[in-house]
Amino acid sequence: MKSPFPGVDPYLEQHWGDIQTRLIVYISDQINDQLPNGLQARVEESVCVDLEESSRWIYPDVRLIEQPESVSAAVVAVVGATVAEPTIIPVPSEQITERHIEIVDLNSGNRVVTAIELLSPANKKEESGRQAYRRKQFAYIAGRVNLVEIDLIRSGGFIIAIPEGRLRADLRTPYLICVRRVQRPDEAEIIHIPIDQPVPNFRIPLRPTDADIVLQLQPLLDECYRRGRYASIDYSQPPRPSLSAPEDAWADELLRAKGLRPSQRP
Repeated sequence: MKSPFPGVDPYLEQHWGDIQTRLIVYISDQINDQLPNGLQARVEESVCVDLEESSRWIYPDVRLIEQPESVSAAVVAVVGATVAEPTIIPVPSEQITERHIEIVDLNSGNRVVTAIELLSPANKKEESGRQAYRRKQFAYIAGRVNLVEIDLIRSGGFIIAIPEGRLRADLRTPYLICVRRVQRPDEAEIIHIPIDQPVPNFRIPLRPTDADIVLQLQPLLDECYRRGRYASIDYSQPPRPSLSAPEDAWADELLRAKGLRPSQRP
């Protein structure tokens, strides 16, 4: 079953952890099907670590995987020894794991050609997360990496990689896509997405010698909705965050017409 909304379903923002994870994998698969030889799209992981007054992104390159055998060996090793019993103190998490897509050139030492960021509330809401993401943007652009930002989150502040004052009023829609190309560093491509329209197909830049590929994002959002079984959403309640007054009136009419809210009383 499809979402009742023609484009981005605003109710999915409440389930963004699941939607983002699914969407990143679907996007990576669709891109890999189009890439020329020598390029590969990979889902990468980074961790935002809060360091009191600042935050930074780190990229783990070693993972330790605990196996049952190693636990048993550790227990045997301390048999007969006196071991202090620690006092357990709960500590709030100080890191946020974020995933993104990198298109790498396999023939140039896995050099990153294009980074695709699917923004999350962590990038947009808290000031520490916003500052950390700004540094990440700068590192991509300064490192001559094409940057594609997909912002399907209505909560939080403006964060895409252009000065906010440069965005015209008619482009200030709930959802935005920003493309920064290495070959045109003084320009940004903006795709604005009104709430009442499907997400348009858009171009992804690669190496200077490659033609762009096209990302068809709306079918992937539809797949997230279907596979995630989000037809169970209660559309009689308002979404979180709430819509603007004109958007809310439009959504209310749409949902009533589809029988997902009680019809208007005479």
